[in-house]
Amino acid sequence: MRNSILPLGLLPLLALAPASRAADRPNMVFIMSDDMGFSDIGCYGGEIATPNLDKLAKNGVRFTQFYNTGRCCPTRASLLTGLYAHQAGVGHMMSDYGIPQYQGRLNRNCVTVAEVLRPAGYRTYMSGKYHVTPVRSGPDGRPDTSNWPCQRGFDRFYGTIHGAGSFFDPNTLTRDNTFISPYADPEYQPEQFYYTDAISDHAVRFIREHDRQNGEQPFFLYVAYTAAHWPMHALQRDLAKYEGKYDAGYQAVRDARYQRMLQLGLIDESATVNWPIPEQWKEKRYLAWDIRNMEVYAAMIDCMDQGIGRIVAALKETERLDNTLLCFFQDNGGCAEGYGRGGEGRPRAAQPEFPPMADDELQTQMT
Repeated sequence: MRNSILPLGLLPLLALAPASRAADRPNMVFIMSDDMGFSDIGCYGGEIATPNLDKLAKNGVRFTQFYNTGRCCPTRASLLTGLYAHQAGVGHMMSDYGIPQYQGRLNRNCVTVAEVLRPAGYRTYMSGKYHVTPVRSGPDGRPDTSNWPCQRGFDRFYGTIHGAGSFFDPNTLTRDNTFISPYADPEYQPEQFYYTDAISDHAVRFIREHDRQNGEQPFFLYVAYTAAHWPMHALQRDLAKYEGKYDAGYQAVRDARYQRMLQLGLIDESATVNWPIPEQWKEKRYLAWDIRNMEVYAAMIDCMDQGIGRIVAALKETERLDNTLLCFFQDNGGCAEGYGRGGEGRPRAAQPEFPPMADDELQTQMT
């Protein structure tokens, strides 16, 4: 079943079907990227280096017609429940508008895929961004964890409850049901903390630990990256590859992607257009910023792909790849929010204006 695709609506039937052996039921790995255009990755025409996703696509199935909800939280709610986002209570973002369809959190009239699979004999794991419930305190002043991943069917969780934040010090970073700081975490101390790597590393950890401790059971793993959501944060090792890559400007990148998509058979020239971008639509004042921004964006996606490669390697290492269903999704298209532009109007201080946070600071003022 390597790299094949099944509609989400089939998963409950698949999970509950009789099976004489655990090996008869595939493991499932759902991978979600964040705020990324569909043509960014190589197998859909992009110039960003994504060899691991490209290899999966070559040996699997690529959709040329597929829908998300065009928004972060609703897409995740639909993916997790198989329902329209409004049915799950997440019609928009995390604000409660006082009506059931827009309560800003997964409701209890739905079940997650993890809640379906776990009683059917699957172990369930999640690494990465949750973002289908607000972060709020319970009556005792502690975080209300009643709608967190471990209370919605997942056996293990490492990631963030919030939707966005620093890649070097993310707020609401959580292990299972406990907030942690990446700099005071005894279980994970890389040479440099970077959230994309942390998500990948914990996905690999869950696969290996599952193999050692629960080898006879199938598993479901949900890997929800925050790449390439703002803020634009990348590692220097990945940035170097893209320096100068976008100097030719918008039209050149668009034309090259269009031609590659035609060559790959993803689009038909008779049914598509690639008109020149009108000059008045092109950014001029902040073009240099846009070029650098795109270099960082590409590096973020490159790093995610490297992590997906490590996940695939862990599946091979544990001899599970041939019986694993791998699906890659995007929650919406490229981000339209222009954070960071125009920053030259606010001069940067020569020295930090605030004292550094302690290693064990949980950034609770952010939640």
